[in-house]
Amino acid sequence: MTSPDMTSPDLDTFVADARAWLDGVAEPRTRRAWGEGSDSVAVFENWTAEQERDETDRVRTYEQAKFDAGFGAITWPEEYGGRDLPPSYLLAFRRVEGEYDVPKRTEMFPVTQQLIAPTIAQWGSEEQRATYVRAMLRTDLIACQLFSETEAGSDLAAVRTRAVRDGDGWILNGHKVWTSGAPVADYGLAVTRTDPSAKHAGLTAFIVPMDAPGVTVRPIRQMTGGASFNEVYLEDVALDDSFRLGPEGQGWKVALTVLASERLDSGNLGLENADQAVELARNLGRPLTELERDKVADLVTRSYVQRLTGMRVAAAVVAGDDPGPEASVGKLLATDTMARTSEVARMLLGPELTVQSDRWGTWAWVEHVLGAPGYRIAGGTDEIQHNILAERVLGLPREPR
Repeated sequence: MTSPDMTSPDLDTFVADARAWLDGVAEPRTRRAWGEGSDSVAVFENWTAEQERDETDRVRTYEQAKFDAGFGAITWPEEYGGRDLPPSYLLAFRRVEGEYDVPKRTEMFPVTQQLIAPTIAQWGSEEQRATYVRAMLRTDLIACQLFSETEAGSDLAAVRTRAVRDGDGWILNGHKVWTSGAPVADYGLAVTRTDPSAKHAGLTAFIVPMDAPGVTVRPIRQMTGGASFNEVYLEDVALDDSFRLGPEGQGWKVALTVLASERLDSGNLGLENADQAVELARNLGRPLTELERDKVADLVTRSYVQRLTGMRVAAAVVAGDDPGPEASVGKLLATDTMARTSEVARMLLGPELTVQSDRWGTWAWVEHVLGAPGYRIAGGTDEIQHNILAERVLGLPREPR
């Protein structure tokens, strides 16, 4: 295997190189005719444990090949296998990649590459950075988030999972919930309480091996019938201090690093399914009523607004600026698009939505209608995003605590 060229080509040369590589590993994506291929519009995949492992391995194989070709860590420093190129190169590659039929990344891949790896690069020790960052960017290691807890709700700083000093190490006890990808993850980034007398300053983060004794993963059955999320029990999990990420008591700041990236990456959620709902309207086999046309036009308009907001976020990143309120606005727009997509599907299909038939593109919408409300909670609730915008952008009085 030849190592990728780490020089800085001009953008046109870079795009040509990317297209040449993609030509060798994937077929160009063609606009498929209505009724061809899969009609899945699931928000959360309904896989068995074996199917999730197989799909993870399939995506991982592609991501590793992309990394080895020099397109997997484009903006990262060379020490992590990157090319240290500007964000404009990453965006250019994503545009070209979107023209090819490559494996669709499951949620675990952006979590690993875009949330956890950068957080370890920022907060990790030299040994941690050497051990985890490159391996996660290449997806040799897969990571999940061990943040949410049933008692804490949307207040991450209220977590109760305890980490107690034990000689040179720590003992972790607690319960995490809504963890995507826990059965296939190698590590989890956990936020724990190390000082019960302090709230934000009493938190410490740990990199938890998911195969450590005392770690138990239990699937959560959703109303869609699938089990995309999991509970994770930590029962007397003994960790060496080398698994602590960042200083003791700085877990809140570590968590904020993850959450900032999460909101930045959520603005394009739901757009493919919104486009599919518009195609459903075109292929319904009957004329639309005036109300139906109005609802479809509204969905198209809002989808464009969401895309434009995503472009503003991308423009800020390319310019080297931190996105302002656009990241939280993008998350809110995404959940709104999902809700309106469900509304359009229900209106167009009527009773046919609830009848399992062989007609392509009908029954499949049940997965979307039942799954979409979950994103009003995932990645920061709508209420939290509204509070961020109200308090930090508009300067309104803080919500009474």
